[in-house]
Amino acid sequence: MSERWQHRNVEANGIRIHLVEEGQGFPVILCHGFPELWYSWRYQIPALAASGFRAIAPDLRGYGETDKPSEIEAYDIHHLVADMSGLLDALGLEKAVIVGHDWGGVIAWQMAVAQPERVERVVSLNVPYLGRAGLPPTEVIKNYPDGRFKYVLFLQEPGRAEAVWGSDLEMSIGQIVRSVAARPDFLPTEELLVYVEAFRKGGLSGPINYYRNIDRNWETTTHLADKPVLCRALMIMAEKDPILSPDLAEGMERWVPNLKKALIKDCGHWTQQEKPEEVNTLLIDFLADLAKR
Repeated sequence: MSERWQHRNVEANGIRIHLVEEGQGFPVILCHGFPELWYSWRYQIPALAASGFRAIAPDLRGYGETDKPSEIEAYDIHHLVADMSGLLDALGLEKAVIVGHDWGGVIAWQMAVAQPERVERVVSLNVPYLGRAGLPPTEVIKNYPDGRFKYVLFLQEPGRAEAVWGSDLEMSIGQIVRSVAARPDFLPTEELLVYVEAFRKGGLSGPINYYRNIDRNWETTTHLADKPVLCRALMIMAEKDPILSPDLAEGMERWVPNLKKALIKDCGHWTQQEKPEEVNTLLIDFLADLAKR
């Protein structure tokens, strides 16, 4: 790991958030997904710093060294967005670029519609933005034709997934990660164990609680239903992601008019880890003019 990386904790939105940062310049917040950590951005942090940016990668609520509230409702989208705006406040930042992958992508898009004044640009890896669904998400998932999102229904019952996956955490996390990668050997065992040890220490309930709030999020965001994302945005799609496939991004322009799309070939779900050089090039090119600020 880079000796230039700085680990620190800040108080934001009533919790302690652990983050890693490197570099000076326009701030870029990097939001990871499930089941991940700040560590998922280990290739992007030094590349952004070397290109004139301040890269900031937090452990999201419930993950790693960040606090883990016990209540399921503490992981709804309102808390997750408030964490990011609180993080900006704690760091004395008015605006930032928000980059997200997987659940981090959900947070990035929601930041852009709920608090657009805090967001300079959005970059989402794999997760499209298509406005608000017409039905509660669990109903959409039940009726989804190919069943690819059925795992989300398995996660709804408190304690169930924790018991199943927790019985052999290394095998479970390894299976989750490798089953949706283009090449299952992309992540060496020693790097997989970084994630495994974090979940062994902090548990799985906080991260899984994100999924247990999806209907609640839908019910409580009617006021955002017709709001577009107006800032410049980059949608990075992964050709071989079996869950968040590129076709899901069709029609995004209706909701994100200032949109650029890019497709990374031969890449599965873990885009910034499977194809770090390609992701770094896309990020730095998209943000190049901000490096001068």
